Amino acid sequence: MSSPPARAAHAEAETGERVRLIIITGLSGAGKSWAIKCFEDMGYYCVDNLPTTLIPTFTELCAHSTRRIGRIALGVDIREREYLHSVVEVLGELRDAGYHTEVLFLEASEEALVRRYHETRRRHPVPSGSLLDGIREERKLLANLRELADRVIDTSQITVHELRQRLVDLYGEAAPTGLSVNLLSFGYKFGVPYEADLVFDCRFLPNPFFVDALKTQDGRAAGVRQYVVEQPEGREFMTRLREFLGYLLPRYQKEGKAYLTVAIGCTGGRHRSVALVEELREFVTSQNIPVNVTHRDVDRAA
Repeated sequence: MSSPPARAAHAEAETGERVRLIIITGLSGAGKSWAIKCFEDMGYYCVDNLPTTLIPTFTELCAHSTRRIGRIALGVDIREREYLHSVVEVLGELRDAGYHTEVLFLEASEEALVRRYHETRRRHPVPSGSLLDGIREERKLLANLRELADRVIDTSQITVHELRQRLVDLYGEAAPTGLSVNLLSFGYKFGVPYEADLVFDCRFLPNPFFVDALKTQDGRAAGVRQYVVEQPEGREFMTRLREFLGYLLPRYQKEGKAYLTVAIGCTGGRHRSVALVEELREFVTSQNIPVNVTHRDVDRAA
């Protein structure tokens, strides 16, 4: 029987492309079932709750399929509890075999999860004294799996339609395969985003909210961007931030990091953080790195 690398190389030769495998996991109620439907719509071959020990065999069968299955999405959650301990071993086996394997972890705040379970009236899969106890226990049980994730998406404050668009941007036909940067503006009054790798606080900058001509606009407007960036503090902050990211990005690329989320926060997430993210978009693009921009609270703050 051929070795895993040989099998993967043979599969790649047959399909004409490298097999891409996305493992979708996360907290119950955070949107995993909806995410799997989105992946199906994008043309992925999807299976939910396949035991983790069977994933390598299943992936190999797909790679050799006459249907030329090149993109696979598999759902793994707490219902496969007895198999979760083998996830690390399985991921290593898949990557050693040459499969492009990524782990997507979906999570949400306790408040959001409690609200969703009350709305659906479904029972939480972790037996416990209360719904909140079950949510907290599941978070502990999945902590190691979250650490393994290539990307973490917090769905607390986004709609299912926004989640779909986020997944299309990240995993659709045109999704990048190297390092990609997600620039995220947010308001501290609505909480720090869980998915952020780097967080920068710009609340020390002069606030356009207190300028009558700019108050009703947001950071995407030319006047607001000019006010924020052309102040002495704004110019120096952007200079230092560009230098910092100019140092980090090539090193993240060399290390093989797939995703980097840079979050910039102000009070309400409408003026300063939005303006700075728009400015930073141009810099990251100039580094020939794919960039996605999300203004989490720009409309909510209004």
